[in-house]
Amino acid sequence: MGQIAVDIVLLPDETMTRRAIQLNRQLQTKGRPEIGLNAEDCLPHISLAMGCIDTADVTAIAERLERFARRAQVRTLNIVGVVASINARGETTSLLDVERTEALQSLHEQVMTEMKPFFRYDVAEAMIHDEVVAPSTRDWIRTYAEKAGYEHFSPHITLGYGVVPPGLSFPIPFTVTRLAMCHLGNHCTCRKVLAAVPME
Repeated sequence: MGQIAVDIVLLPDETMTRRAIQLNRQLQTKGRPEIGLNAEDCLPHISLAMGCIDTADVTAIAERLERFARRAQVRTLNIVGVVASINARGETTSLLDVERTEALQSLHEQVMTEMKPFFRYDVAEAMIHDEVVAPSTRDWIRTYAEKAGYEHFSPHITLGYGVVPPGLSFPIPFTVTRLAMCHLGNHCTCRKVLAAVPME
């Protein structure tokens, strides 16, 4: 029985997925981009909870995803802006800011609470999908509950490193189509879908 680092996420509809990938390609960056979003193995997503799990628990967690999806009142959401922040290396990270509705906050809190028996936070590089892992990746997984959980929840779609070209108009409505558990890669990317259920 091994352990892997995972992210419980909402996956946007095809149109929003394509738009996020396009924006990722347009990021104005000073070097080679480290995050290359795509629709196969680096998925645009909204994180709800992160942690490390035993691989033997994947089936049990998948069953909980079905219950979360049935209860959730989350379907249509809005992108309300772009957030840019500077990391410790002096690089700009750009995010699409998602409106934090009561329904979305409620879903996040349910997932965080019900995943507590499964989650551990002593993450090691071997638990992450990619061979090259930045220290910030491990730090973010380790501190997710403290920094991004509950009252600190700030829903977003990460676009990557670089600056978003001007010209976007907000709000941008979109739908979420699936609730999924993904194997985390470098920079907390969603590299492999381990389980997914439709949002009803």
